[in-house]
Amino acid sequence: MIPKARAHINVTAITHEGMSGKNNEDRYGVSAYTLSETDPTPALFAIVADGIGGHQAGEIAAELAVETISHAVAASDASDPLVTLKDAISQAGRAVHKQSKSDLAQHGMGSTCVCAWIIGDKIYTASVGDSRIYLLRGGKIRQISTDHTWVQEAIQYGIITPDQAQGHPQSHIIRRYLGSEKPAEADFRLRLDSEETDEQAAANQGMTLLPDDQLILCSDGLTDLVEDGEIQTAIEESGVEAGLQRLVDLANQRGGHDNITIVVLQVPDEKRQPDQKKRSSAKAVWGVGVIAAILALIIVVVIGFLPGRFTRPEVTSAPTSQPAPPAIIETSLPPADIVTETPAILPPTQAPPPQATYTVWPTNTPSP
Repeated sequence: MIPKARAHINVTAITHEGMSGKNNEDRYGVSAYTLSETDPTPALFAIVADGIGGHQAGEIAAELAVETISHAVAASDASDPLVTLKDAISQAGRAVHKQSKSDLAQHGMGSTCVCAWIIGDKIYTASVGDSRIYLLRGGKIRQISTDHTWVQEAIQYGIITPDQAQGHPQSHIIRRYLGSEKPAEADFRLRLDSEETDEQAAANQGMTLLPDDQLILCSDGLTDLVEDGEIQTAIEESGVEAGLQRLVDLANQRGGHDNITIVVLQVPDEKRQPDQKKRSSAKAVWGVGVIAAILALIIVVVIGFLPGRFTRPEVTSAPTSQPAPPAIIETSLPPADIVTETPAILPPTQAPPPQATYTVWPTNTPSP
């Protein structure tokens, strides 16, 4: 694939270290492409990885995951996305495991990952661990990935109910992660209905995205503390950028015990563009009319003041009040890093905020 400067999908991302005082061990990457010199079909790849392990080992594992998987996707021709993702995730798992064995301080480190690869208007997903992908469509939100946790398996086998899973003491036991002794397999179930079989969910890969569809990739620092419905409400009521800040604030207000990373991919609605242009034209015409009226008023006033054949009565009037100067609003950057555009490759002098990764490789390390 060929890197390109702009994505065909709207991208907004935010990451925050949370309130626990630990390093941000989350990493994410977003890259845009066209398929080849002869095929201009656009593509976008996004990944969120949540590192596991202390002494900064988790962030190293997440870094390796984003770097390895993004590199493999970029080097592919996109002819078979699921095979590419399967091989890339296996390669990332081996890389994390090898690094873990080579350094005692990094022993036992690992990472989750969720990937979304949009080729044209087709979506392909893969996941390992308990980071999630949601689909927000038609006023409804649905988790389309499957958590690889003890709790999820217990629900699946009827050991506990979904209500009992909330706050369960074993809710953070992960059953699948990159860097494990037994290489983790990518999960390709894309579940659109709770009644679907695993085979039906896997068959949803390559489905067509609709205008205004939003894919939400996030780490469990969000979903441990914020309900699915709250995610939907924040984005729909506040807009994507403000909604993501609202979600980070909400998670932090409830303890913020983990890093929080959210990436939203929104399919543009091309049908809205003509309407927007019409509204812009109408505003322009209205603006010209207002300016013409003001100029006419000025001419009348000036003529009224001219000496000679034009006279005006002597009128004593109160001085006209001057309009107040525009207010100056001071703003400050929010505590989290928000990114709303999607360059595919940035030169080193234009590095994105900490934890944001827009180059295909390597990922950016956080500022000290």
